[in-house]
Amino acid sequence: MNELLVTVMLIFCLLTLLVGGVWVGLALSGVAWLGLQLFSDRAAGEVMTQAIWGSASSWALTALPLFIWMGEILVRTSLPRDTLRGVAPWLDLLPGRLLHVNVVGATLFAALSSSSAATSTSIGKRTLPELAKRGYPDAAAANSLAGAGTLGLLIPPSLIMVVYALTANVPVDQLFAAGLLPGLLVAGLTMAYLVIWSLLNADLMPRFETRSTWRDKFASLLDLFPVLLLIAIVLGSLYKGWARPAEAAALGVVGALVVSAALGSLTWANFRDALLSATRLYCMLALLVAGAAFLSLALTEVGVPQMLVQWVSALHLHSFVLLLVLMLFYLALGSVLDGISAVLLTMGLVMPIVRAAGIDPMWFGIFLVLVVEMAQITPPAGFNLFMLQALTGRPMSWVVRTTGPMLFLLVLVAGLLYAFPAIVTWLPERMMAAR
Repeated sequence: MNELLVTVMLIFCLLTLLVGGVWVGLALSGVAWLGLQLFSDRAAGEVMTQAIWGSASSWALTALPLFIWMGEILVRTSLPRDTLRGVAPWLDLLPGRLLHVNVVGATLFAALSSSSAATSTSIGKRTLPELAKRGYPDAAAANSLAGAGTLGLLIPPSLIMVVYALTANVPVDQLFAAGLLPGLLVAGLTMAYLVIWSLLNADLMPRFETRSTWRDKFASLLDLFPVLLLIAIVLGSLYKGWARPAEAAALGVVGALVVSAALGSLTWANFRDALLSATRLYCMLALLVAGAAFLSLALTEVGVPQMLVQWVSALHLHSFVLLLVLMLFYLALGSVLDGISAVLLTMGLVMPIVRAAGIDPMWFGIFLVLVVEMAQITPPAGFNLFMLQALTGRPMSWVVRTTGPMLFLLVLVAGLLYAFPAIVTWLPERMMAAR
Protein backbone atom coordinates (compact mmCIF):
# COMPACT_ATOMS: atom_id res chain seq x y z
CA MET A 1 0.00 0.00 0.00
CA ASN A 2 1.16 3.55 -0.71
CA GLU A 3 3.12 4.98 2.24
CA LEU A 4 1.29 8.31 2.04
CA LEU A 5 -2.07 6.58 2.43
CA VAL A 6 -0.68 4.54 5.33
CA THR A 7 0.56 7.73 7.01
CA VAL A 8 -2.80 9.47 6.63
CA MET A 9 -4.66 6.44 8.00
CA LEU A 10 -2.40 6.11 11.05
CA ILE A 11 -2.56 9.84 11.81
CA PHE A 12 -6.35 9.72 11.53
CA CYS A 13 -6.49 6.75 13.92
CA LEU A 14 -4.20 8.52 16.38
CA LEU A 15 -6.25 11.72 16.32
CA THR A 16 -9.44 9.72 16.78
CA LEU A 17 -8.03 8.02 19.87
CA LEU A 18 -6.76 11.31 21.32
CA VAL A 19 -10.05 13.13 20.71
CA GLY A 20 -11.83 10.17 22.28
CA GLY A 21 -9.92 10.75 25.50
CA VAL A 22 -7.54 7.77 25.33
CA TRP A 23 -4.30 8.33 27.25
CA VAL A 24 -1.56 9.54 24.94
CA GLY A 25 0.81 6.68 25.79
CA LEU A 26 -1.87 4.05 25.10
CA ALA A 27 -2.95 5.84 21.92
CA LEU A 28 0.63 5.77 20.61
CA SER A 29 0.96 2.06 21.40
CA GLY A 30 -2.43 1.27 19.88
CA VAL A 31 -1.64 2.98 16.58
CA ALA A 32 1.77 1.31 16.47
CA TRP A 33 0.17 -2.11 16.98
CA LEU A 34 -2.46 -1.43 14.31
CA GLY A 35 0.14 -0.26 11.81
CA LEU A 36 2.27 -3.36 12.27
CA GLN A 37 -0.71 -5.71 12.10
CA LEU A 38 -2.03 -4.20 8.88
CA PHE A 39 1.03 -3.01 6.99
CA SER A 40 4.04 -5.05 8.13
CA ASP A 41 5.11 -8.68 8.04
CA ARG A 42 6.89 -8.41 11.38
CA ALA A 43 5.05 -9.55 14.51
CA ALA A 44 3.68 -6.61 16.47
CA GLY A 45 4.41 -8.29 19.80
CA GLU A 46 8.07 -8.72 18.92
CA VAL A 47 8.46 -5.06 17.96
CA MET A 48 6.59 -3.91 21.08
CA THR A 49 8.82 -6.00 23.34
CA GLN A 50 11.95 -4.65 21.67
CA ALA A 51 10.79 -1.03 21.85
CA ILE A 52 9.53 -1.06 25.44
CA TRP A 53 12.55 -2.97 26.76
CA GLY A 54 14.90 -0.65 24.89
CA SER A 55 13.30 2.47 26.37
CA ALA A 56 12.85 1.06 29.87
CA SER A 57 16.43 -0.22 30.11
CA SER A 58 17.98 3.12 29.13
CA TRP A 59 20.33 4.31 31.87
CA ALA A 60 19.56 7.94 31.02
CA LEU A 61 15.89 7.32 31.85
CA THR A 62 16.77 6.79 35.52
CA ALA A 63 17.53 10.51 35.79
CA LEU A 64 13.90 11.34 35.06
CA PRO A 65 12.22 10.16 38.31
CA LEU A 66 15.10 11.53 40.39
CA PHE A 67 14.89 15.02 38.90
CA ILE A 68 11.11 14.93 39.36
CA TRP A 69 11.50 13.88 43.00
CA MET A 70 14.06 16.61 43.66
CA GLY A 71 11.66 19.24 42.37
CA GLU A 72 8.73 17.82 44.34
CA ILE A 73 10.76 17.91 47.56
CA LEU A 74 11.87 21.51 47.07
CA VAL A 75 8.40 22.77 46.10
CA ARG A 76 7.24 21.71 49.57
CA THR A 77 9.91 23.76 51.37
CA SER A 78 10.35 27.47 52.00
CA LEU A 79 13.10 27.55 49.34
CA PRO A 80 11.01 29.42 46.72
CA ARG A 81 10.15 32.10 49.30
CA ASP A 82 13.75 32.29 50.56
CA THR A 83 15.05 32.59 46.99
CA LEU A 84 12.75 35.53 46.28
CA ARG A 85 13.69 37.17 49.56
CA GLY A 86 17.36 36.68 48.76
CA VAL A 87 17.32 38.25 45.29
CA ALA A 88 15.04 41.22 46.09
CA PRO A 89 17.67 43.46 47.81
CA TRP A 90 20.00 43.19 44.80
CA LEU A 91 17.43 44.60 42.35
CA ASP A 92 16.98 48.07 43.87
CA LEU A 93 18.89 49.94 41.18
CA LEU A 94 17.04 48.43 38.21
CA PRO A 95 14.01 50.31 36.87
CA GLY A 96 11.08 48.11 37.74
CA ARG A 97 12.80 46.90 40.88
CA LEU A 98 10.70 44.11 42.36
CA LEU A 99 9.23 43.16 38.98
CA HIS A 100 12.58 41.53 38.29
CA VAL A 101 12.18 39.27 41.33
CA ASN A 102 9.89 37.04 39.27
CA VAL A 103 12.51 36.67 36.55
CA VAL A 104 15.60 36.12 38.71
CA GLY A 105 13.72 33.95 41.20
CA ALA A 106 12.22 31.80 38.45
CA THR A 107 15.61 31.44 36.75
CA LEU A 108 17.20 30.14 39.95
CA PHE A 109 14.30 27.91 40.94
CA ALA A 110 13.97 26.53 37.40
CA ALA A 111 17.46 25.06 37.80
CA LEU A 112 16.03 22.82 40.53
CA SER A 113 12.34 22.26 39.78
CA SER A 114 12.72 20.78 36.24
CA SER A 115 9.16 21.90 35.46
CA SER A 116 7.52 25.01 34.04
CA ALA A 117 4.34 24.41 36.03
CA ALA A 118 6.21 24.05 39.33
CA THR A 119 8.31 27.14 38.62
CA SER A 120 5.37 29.33 37.62
CA THR A 121 3.14 28.29 40.49
CA SER A 122 5.81 28.32 43.21
CA ILE A 123 7.05 31.78 42.24
CA GLY A 124 3.76 33.37 41.18
CA LYS A 125 1.66 32.55 44.22
CA ARG A 126 4.28 34.25 46.40
CA THR A 127 5.17 37.29 44.28
CA LEU A 128 1.90 38.42 42.68
CA PRO A 129 0.07 39.21 45.96
CA GLU A 130 3.16 41.01 47.30
CA LEU A 131 3.62 43.08 44.13
CA ALA A 132 -0.07 44.04 44.16
CA LYS A 133 0.18 45.07 47.82
CA ARG A 134 3.14 47.32 47.02
CA GLY A 135 1.28 49.06 44.20
CA TYR A 136 2.85 47.48 41.11
CA PRO A 137 0.56 47.29 38.06
CA ASP A 138 -1.09 43.90 37.66
CA ALA A 139 -0.21 43.80 33.96
CA ALA A 140 3.50 44.31 34.58
CA ALA A 141 3.56 41.70 37.35
CA ALA A 142 1.75 39.13 35.21
CA ASN A 143 4.00 39.93 32.26
CA SER A 144 7.15 39.28 34.25
CA LEU A 145 5.80 35.95 35.46
CA ALA A 146 4.63 34.92 31.98
CA GLY A 147 8.14 35.22 30.59
CA ALA A 148 9.96 33.82 33.60
CA GLY A 149 7.52 31.00 34.24
CA THR A 150 8.44 29.22 31.02
CA LEU A 151 12.10 28.96 32.07
CA GLY A 152 11.39 25.69 33.87
CA LEU A 153 11.54 24.05 30.43
CA LEU A 154 14.74 25.67 29.17
CA ILE A 155 16.95 26.06 32.24
CA PRO A 156 18.54 22.67 33.03
CA PRO A 157 17.77 20.20 34.43
CA SER A 158 14.55 20.02 32.44
CA LEU A 159 12.16 17.09 32.12
CA ILE A 160 11.38 17.81 28.49
CA MET A 161 15.12 17.88 27.69
CA VAL A 162 15.57 14.43 29.23
CA VAL A 163 12.64 13.11 27.19
CA TYR A 164 13.95 14.69 23.97
CA ALA A 165 17.46 13.36 24.60
CA LEU A 166 16.09 9.83 25.01
CA THR A 167 14.01 9.93 21.83
CA ALA A 168 16.55 11.80 19.67
CA ASN A 169 19.59 9.88 20.95
CA VAL A 170 21.36 13.04 22.16
CA PRO A 171 23.57 13.10 25.30
CA VAL A 172 21.50 14.46 28.19
CA ASP A 173 24.36 16.34 29.85
CA GLN A 174 25.31 18.11 26.61
CA LEU A 175 21.68 19.05 25.98
CA PHE A 176 21.49 20.51 29.49
CA ALA A 177 24.58 22.61 28.76
CA ALA A 178 23.11 23.70 25.42
CA GLY A 179 19.99 25.06 27.11
CA LEU A 180 21.74 27.20 29.72
CA LEU A 181 22.74 30.21 27.59
CA PRO A 182 19.41 30.38 25.70
CA GLY A 183 17.62 30.23 29.07
CA LEU A 184 19.71 33.09 30.42
CA LEU A 185 19.07 34.98 27.17
CA VAL A 186 15.30 34.65 27.67
CA ALA A 187 15.68 35.86 31.26
CA GLY A 188 17.89 38.78 30.21
CA LEU A 189 15.55 39.94 27.44
CA THR A 190 12.58 39.67 29.80
CA MET A 191 14.37 41.90 32.31
CA ALA A 192 15.35 44.34 29.54
CA TYR A 193 11.70 44.56 28.47
CA LEU A 194 10.65 45.24 32.08
CA VAL A 195 13.27 47.99 32.38
CA ILE A 196 12.01 49.70 29.21
CA TRP A 197 8.36 49.27 30.22
CA SER A 198 9.05 50.73 33.67
CA LEU A 199 10.84 53.77 32.21
CA LEU A 200 8.03 54.42 29.74
CA ASN A 201 5.35 53.98 32.42
CA ALA A 202 7.08 55.59 35.38
CA ASP A 203 3.82 57.22 36.47
CA LEU A 204 2.30 53.78 37.08
CA MET A 205 5.14 52.51 39.26
CA PRO A 206 5.18 52.87 43.07
CA ARG A 207 7.43 55.76 44.10
CA PHE A 208 8.04 55.43 47.83
CA GLU A 209 10.07 52.34 48.55
CA THR A 210 13.09 52.19 50.84
CA ARG A 211 16.33 51.01 49.30
CA SER A 212 18.24 48.11 50.76
CA THR A 213 21.56 48.79 52.45
CA TRP A 214 24.70 46.84 51.66
CA ARG A 215 24.23 45.10 54.97
CA ASP A 216 20.79 43.94 53.81
CA LYS A 217 22.25 42.77 50.50
CA PHE A 218 24.96 40.63 52.05
CA ALA A 219 22.58 39.30 54.71
CA SER A 220 20.26 38.15 51.91
CA LEU A 221 23.00 35.87 50.58
CA LEU A 222 22.17 33.50 53.43
CA ASP A 223 18.74 33.00 51.86
CA LEU A 224 20.35 32.31 48.47
CA PHE A 225 23.00 29.92 49.78
CA PRO A 226 20.88 26.70 49.67
CA VAL A 227 19.63 27.22 46.12
CA LEU A 228 23.07 28.23 44.82
CA LEU A 229 24.67 25.24 46.55
CA LEU A 230 22.18 22.81 45.01
CA ILE A 231 22.66 24.33 41.55
CA ALA A 232 26.43 24.02 41.93
CA ILE A 233 26.14 20.37 43.00
CA VAL A 234 23.79 19.28 40.21
CA LEU A 235 24.94 21.36 37.24
CA GLY A 236 28.56 21.66 38.36
CA SER A 237 28.99 17.89 38.63
CA LEU A 238 27.50 17.48 35.15
CA TYR A 239 29.63 20.20 33.57
CA LYS A 240 32.86 18.87 35.03
CA GLY A 241 32.03 15.29 34.11
CA TRP A 242 32.19 14.15 37.73
CA ALA A 243 28.71 12.64 37.47
CA ARG A 244 26.39 11.39 34.77
CA PRO A 245 22.82 12.74 34.63
CA ALA A 246 21.36 9.98 36.81
CA GLU A 247 24.13 10.38 39.37
CA ALA A 248 23.76 14.18 39.39
CA ALA A 249 20.01 13.74 39.89
CA ALA A 250 20.67 11.41 42.83
CA LEU A 251 23.00 14.01 44.34
CA GLY A 252 20.23 16.57 43.83
CA VAL A 253 17.71 14.40 45.69
CA VAL A 254 20.10 13.95 48.62
CA GLY A 255 20.82 17.69 48.62
CA ALA A 256 17.10 18.50 48.46
CA LEU A 257 16.42 16.25 51.46
CA VAL A 258 19.24 17.91 53.43
CA VAL A 259 17.97 21.40 52.54
CA SER A 260 14.41 20.40 53.39
CA ALA A 261 15.54 19.11 56.78
CA ALA A 262 17.61 22.25 57.43
CA LEU A 263 14.60 24.44 56.61
CA GLY A 264 12.35 22.41 58.89
CA SER A 265 10.15 21.13 56.05
CA LEU A 266 11.16 17.45 56.06
CA THR A 267 8.06 16.03 57.69
CA TRP A 268 6.76 12.54 57.01
CA ALA A 269 3.72 14.02 55.24
CA ASN A 270 5.88 16.14 52.90
CA PHE A 271 8.25 13.23 52.21
CA ARG A 272 5.35 10.90 51.40
CA ASP A 273 3.51 13.44 49.25
CA ALA A 274 6.65 14.34 47.29
CA LEU A 275 7.46 10.68 46.64
CA LEU A 276 3.91 9.79 45.60
CA SER A 277 3.60 12.85 43.36
CA ALA A 278 6.94 12.09 41.69
CA THR A 279 5.96 8.44 41.22
CA ARG A 280 2.64 9.33 39.60
CA LEU A 281 4.26 11.79 37.20
CA TYR A 282 7.08 9.41 36.32
CA CYS A 283 4.69 6.53 35.63
CA MET A 284 2.77 8.76 33.23
CA LEU A 285 5.99 9.82 31.49
CA ALA A 286 7.31 6.24 31.35
CA LEU A 287 4.10 5.16 29.60
CA LEU A 288 4.52 8.03 27.14
CA VAL A 289 8.17 7.16 26.46
CA ALA A 290 7.36 3.48 25.92
CA GLY A 291 4.46 4.28 23.61
CA ALA A 292 6.55 6.74 21.62
CA ALA A 293 9.40 4.22 21.26
CA PHE A 294 6.95 1.57 20.04
CA LEU A 295 5.33 3.94 17.54
CA SER A 296 8.70 5.17 16.26
CA LEU A 297 9.91 1.62 15.63
CA ALA A 298 6.59 0.62 14.07
CA LEU A 299 6.62 3.59 11.69
CA THR A 300 10.16 2.69 10.64
CA GLU A 301 9.06 -0.89 9.93
CA VAL A 302 6.18 0.37 7.80
CA GLY A 303 8.43 2.88 5.98
CA VAL A 304 6.64 6.10 6.92
CA PRO A 305 9.72 8.16 8.01
CA GLN A 306 11.57 7.25 4.83
CA MET A 307 8.64 8.39 2.72
CA LEU A 308 8.40 11.69 4.61
CA VAL A 309 12.12 12.35 4.20
CA GLN A 310 11.87 11.77 0.44
CA TRP A 311 8.79 13.99 0.19
CA VAL A 312 10.32 16.87 2.16
CA SER A 313 13.63 16.55 0.29
CA ALA A 314 11.77 16.82 -3.01
CA LEU A 315 10.36 20.18 -1.90
CA HIS A 316 13.90 21.62 -1.56
CA LEU A 317 12.90 23.72 1.44
CA HIS A 318 15.42 26.08 2.97
CA SER A 319 16.20 25.17 6.58
CA PHE A 320 14.62 28.46 7.72
CA VAL A 321 11.33 27.62 5.99
CA LEU A 322 11.38 24.08 7.38
CA LEU A 323 11.95 25.36 10.92
CA LEU A 324 9.19 27.95 10.50
CA VAL A 325 6.76 25.24 9.40
CA LEU A 326 7.77 23.06 12.35
CA MET A 327 7.36 26.02 14.72
CA LEU A 328 3.79 26.63 13.51
CA PHE A 329 3.08 22.91 13.68
CA TYR A 330 4.22 22.61 17.31
CA LEU A 331 2.39 25.79 18.31
CA ALA A 332 -0.81 24.30 16.91
CA LEU A 333 -0.11 20.96 18.57
CA GLY A 334 0.61 22.72 21.85
CA SER A 335 -2.95 24.03 21.89
CA VAL A 336 -4.26 20.52 22.54
CA LEU A 337 -1.32 18.67 24.15
CA ASP A 338 1.27 19.39 26.80
CA GLY A 339 4.86 19.87 25.63
CA ILE A 340 6.23 16.44 26.56
CA SER A 341 3.32 14.64 24.89
CA ALA A 342 3.75 16.75 21.75
CA VAL A 343 7.46 15.91 21.58
CA LEU A 344 6.97 12.18 22.13
CA LEU A 345 4.06 12.07 19.70
CA THR A 346 6.06 13.51 16.81
CA MET A 347 9.71 12.54 17.26
CA GLY A 348 9.40 9.38 15.18
CA LEU A 349 8.31 11.47 12.18
CA VAL A 350 10.11 14.76 12.73
CA MET A 351 13.64 13.62 13.63
CA PRO A 352 14.34 11.82 10.33
CA ILE A 353 13.31 14.99 8.48
CA VAL A 354 15.48 17.18 10.72
CA ARG A 355 18.53 14.94 10.30
CA ALA A 356 18.02 14.71 6.54
CA ALA A 357 17.90 18.52 6.36
CA GLY A 358 21.32 18.70 8.02
CA ILE A 359 20.03 20.38 11.19
CA ASP A 360 22.04 19.62 14.33
CA PRO A 361 19.78 17.46 16.58
CA MET A 362 21.14 19.15 19.71
CA TRP A 363 20.43 22.63 18.34
CA PHE A 364 16.99 21.48 17.21
CA GLY A 365 16.29 20.14 20.69
CA ILE A 366 16.78 23.57 22.24
CA PHE A 367 14.79 25.19 19.44
CA LEU A 368 11.98 22.71 20.05
CA VAL A 369 11.98 23.38 23.81
CA LEU A 370 11.79 27.11 23.05
CA VAL A 371 8.80 26.54 20.75
CA VAL A 372 7.12 24.48 23.47
CA GLU A 373 7.72 27.46 25.78
CA MET A 374 5.89 29.63 23.24
CA ALA A 375 3.00 27.18 23.22
CA GLN A 376 2.74 27.59 27.02
CA ILE A 377 1.65 31.22 26.54
CA THR A 378 -0.07 30.92 23.15
CA PRO A 379 -3.89 31.21 23.11
CA PRO A 380 -6.31 29.57 23.26
CA ALA A 381 -4.97 26.72 25.40
CA GLY A 382 -1.48 27.65 26.64
CA PHE A 383 -1.07 26.11 30.10
CA ASN A 384 0.64 29.15 31.61
CA LEU A 385 -2.25 31.34 30.48
CA PHE A 386 -4.64 29.32 32.63
CA MET A 387 -2.15 29.40 35.50
CA LEU A 388 -1.92 33.20 35.28
CA GLN A 389 -5.70 33.48 35.07
CA ALA A 390 -6.01 31.44 38.27
CA LEU A 391 -3.35 33.48 40.07
CA THR A 392 -4.63 36.91 39.00
CA GLY A 393 -8.38 36.25 38.85
CA ARG A 394 -8.54 38.24 35.59
CA PRO A 395 -10.43 37.28 32.40
CA MET A 396 -8.57 35.20 29.83
CA SER A 397 -8.75 38.04 27.29
CA TRP A 398 -6.80 40.28 29.71
CA VAL A 399 -4.21 37.55 30.32
CA VAL A 400 -3.70 37.02 26.57
CA ARG A 401 -3.21 40.75 25.92
CA THR A 402 -0.84 41.05 28.86
CA THR A 403 1.41 38.16 27.87
CA GLY A 404 1.65 39.12 24.19
CA PRO A 405 5.04 40.88 24.53
CA MET A 406 6.55 37.79 26.16
CA LEU A 407 5.48 35.66 23.21
CA PHE A 408 7.18 38.14 20.89
CA LEU A 409 10.38 37.92 22.98
CA LEU A 410 10.44 34.13 22.67
CA VAL A 411 10.03 34.41 18.89
CA LEU A 412 12.92 36.90 18.91
CA VAL A 413 15.09 34.43 20.86
CA ALA A 414 14.26 31.70 18.33
CA GLY A 415 15.44 34.03 15.56
CA LEU A 416 18.66 34.77 17.46
CA LEU A 417 19.33 31.06 17.92
CA TYR A 418 18.93 30.55 14.17
CA ALA A 419 21.19 33.49 13.32
CA PHE A 420 23.79 32.62 15.97
CA PRO A 421 23.72 28.85 16.58
CA ALA A 422 26.82 29.16 18.78
CA ILE A 423 24.49 30.39 21.54
CA VAL A 424 23.41 26.75 21.76
CA THR A 425 26.55 24.88 20.75
CA TRP A 426 29.34 26.86 22.45
CA LEU A 427 28.85 25.68 26.03
CA PRO A 428 28.54 21.94 25.20
CA GLU A 429 31.72 22.20 23.14
CA ARG A 430 33.51 23.92 26.02
CA MET A 431 32.19 21.31 28.43
CA MET A 432 33.52 18.43 26.35
CA ALA A 433 36.86 20.18 25.84
CA ALA A 434 37.25 20.72 29.59
CA ARG A 435 36.84 17.01 30.39
